[in-house]
Amino acid sequence: MLDIKNISARVVNTDKDILKDFSLHIKEGEIHAIMGPNGTGKSTLSKVIMGHYSYEMTNGSIEFFGEDITKLEVSDRARRGIFLCMQDPTVIDGVSNSEFLRTARGEITGKKVNLYTFIKDMESAMDDVGLDSSMLHRSLNKGFSGGEKKKNEILQLKFLKPKFIILDELDSGLDVDSLRIVCENINSYIKENPKTSLLVITHYPRILEYIKPDYVHILKDGNIKKTGGMELAMEIEKNGYSIIEGMKVNE
Repeated sequence: MLDIKNISARVVNTDKDILKDFSLHIKEGEIHAIMGPNGTGKSTLSKVIMGHYSYEMTNGSIEFFGEDITKLEVSDRARRGIFLCMQDPTVIDGVSNSEFLRTARGEITGKKVNLYTFIKDMESAMDDVGLDSSMLHRSLNKGFSGGEKKKNEILQLKFLKPKFIILDELDSGLDVDSLRIVCENINSYIKENPKTSLLVITHYPRILEYIKPDYVHILKDGNIKKTGGMELAMEIEKNGYSIIEGMKVNE
C-alpha cells in the first residue's frame, strides 16, 4: 500500500534534514507504530506523507498503491484515501462541522450527498464517538476541548472512509475514557474495513494497548533504529529510550 523509499525531508527554507534516508513499507491491513523521543521526526513523517506545505523532501519517493505521490497536493492525496488525524486539529471559523464533512464526503466520492441521509448518518456517528449533536452546527473545532477535537477527527475518519490512516499522537490531550472511546471507534472501522492500514505515531505505549500493532519501529535522529513487535513498546515503557543509544539503523 505505502512504500516510502529513502526519503530525506526538512522544514521549508531550512538547511537541516529532519528525516534522513528514511524507508518504510506498509502492506494492506497492517498496523505499524512509530515511537521515539521528542524531536526525532515522528510528526515530520506524518506531514511529509500528507504533503504539508511547510515541509519539503530533498531525496527519495513515496508511493501509494504503486503511484508516486511525492508531488501531489494534500487534497489529491486525501482523495486517494490517505487520512491524517492531526496532533492539534485546525480551527476553521465560519465553516460548520456539517458543511465541512458533507463537502469533503462529496469530494471523496465524486457524488452529490443526500442531505437527509447525511444528517441521519452524522447524528449516529456523533453518538458513537461521544459528541453532542449540537456540534453538528458549530464551526469546525472552534471552542472544542482537546478531547472533542480528537473525537471530531475520528468522526471525519468514519465519514471519509480512508484506506490509509495516520494517527499523529492521538493520545495527546485525551483522558482515559476519551482514549478508550476513540480507539474503540478506530478498531470498529478497521474491523469493517480489514484492508485499511494504520500508522500510529506516539510517545507512549498506552494507545497500543487499545490498537494492537503488527510492527513497532523506534525512530531516532530521523531514521528507524529498531523494529519489533509489542514487546519492543513494552521494553521502552520499562526502560525508556536509552535502550536505543548507540544502535545502528535497524539493528
